Amino acid sequence: MDLFQKCYDYDVAKNAREKGIYPYFHELNSGQDIVVQMENHRTIMLGSNNYLGLTSNPEVIEAGIKAIEKYGSGCSGSRFLNGTLDIHKALEREIADFLHKEDAITFSTGFQTNLGIISAIAGRNDVIIGDKENHASIYDACRLSFAKLYRYEHNDMEDLERQLSSVDPSKGILIVTDGVFSMGGDICNLPEIVRLAKKYNARVMVDDAHGLGVFGERGAGTAEYYGLEDEVDIIMETFSKSLASLGGCMAGKKEVVDYVRHNSRPFIFSASMPPANVACARKALELLKANPQMVKNLQEIADYVRKGMKERNIDIRDSVAPIIPINTYEDEFTFIACKKLFENGVYVNPVISPAVPVGDAIIRTSYTATHTKPLMDEAMDIIADTFEELKNMKK
Repeated sequence: MDLFQKCYDYDVAKNAREKGIYPYFHELNSGQDIVVQMENHRTIMLGSNNYLGLTSNPEVIEAGIKAIEKYGSGCSGSRFLNGTLDIHKALEREIADFLHKEDAITFSTGFQTNLGIISAIAGRNDVIIGDKENHASIYDACRLSFAKLYRYEHNDMEDLERQLSSVDPSKGILIVTDGVFSMGGDICNLPEIVRLAKKYNARVMVDDAHGLGVFGERGAGTAEYYGLEDEVDIIMETFSKSLASLGGCMAGKKEVVDYVRHNSRPFIFSASMPPANVACARKALELLKANPQMVKNLQEIADYVRKGMKERNIDIRDSVAPIIPINTYEDEFTFIACKKLFENGVYVNPVISPAVPVGDAIIRTSYTATHTKPLMDEAMDIIADTFEELKNMKK
């Protein structure tokens, strides 16, 4: 059989294109902001992870420009060899301090961060227990580690304990969970996870990609939100969301971070973060530390939208993060709704099977601290009118 036969047979994207409802790869003609030019027309952006609105911040942009002028466009090598700049180490010190951890290590992307941490920490004689709704990068990392993977039902602490109680106590155990779940916008039950980890001698890792800049008094994320910064062994962060850049990091005990630094293949054999990415992340972190009000602004605008959508009878799921899923249930209807919303001036993200169970599709909307109430009223009115139009078309 031809290796490429699966490629020739794949027709999902082709069928969506033929129906005129293909929702992916829309082209931006401007930078990320609350309103963008997308395919040459004004579009309200409700599909970005730019939670603090810092991608268009002049200070962040200027920091990136200055870094390129000083260090050039890239590092031309691995951190392990010639690719470590003084600003890499400065960012690691700053992020470790912000997360109240002893040390930190940076990776070139968020996806690579999970691959690099988990594949180094866990091995064939270890067990990983993870939430079923964990990010795809965690699943791929578990495969790369060769550890035995068990999954517990989403945020189901009874099921987590059932899984923990079945593990041979001679095995090393890692409990890994998203802090904030990227599709549903809900938060993990970290207090109970920590309690169970202590009971069963397990370690805890939190992927807080959607928690940094979103939760906690300082915006330090899920562990700060619960007051459990000292109880989480490994915190994973990305820089591509609240910190308006690209890359990621691991923060934890000095010995653990140093072990990953010298044993993680995705870290050792990848080129380091480019200077501009490092500088932008550092400046964004500096602005977050100086302006924690941004975190409150983000929560206030998300709460305003949740209330407004309910008042407009838009079918949303409960969430606590600035991620508000709209129930659409059927995959094809989700594509149609996203197309209509885009035509009407609002960009949102379709989430269909297998990312969610069949019949449980959603439109994922996400919010930014710089969104304004008048702009959100405009967006919500468009969403309500669009769904009313689609409802009438179904009749």
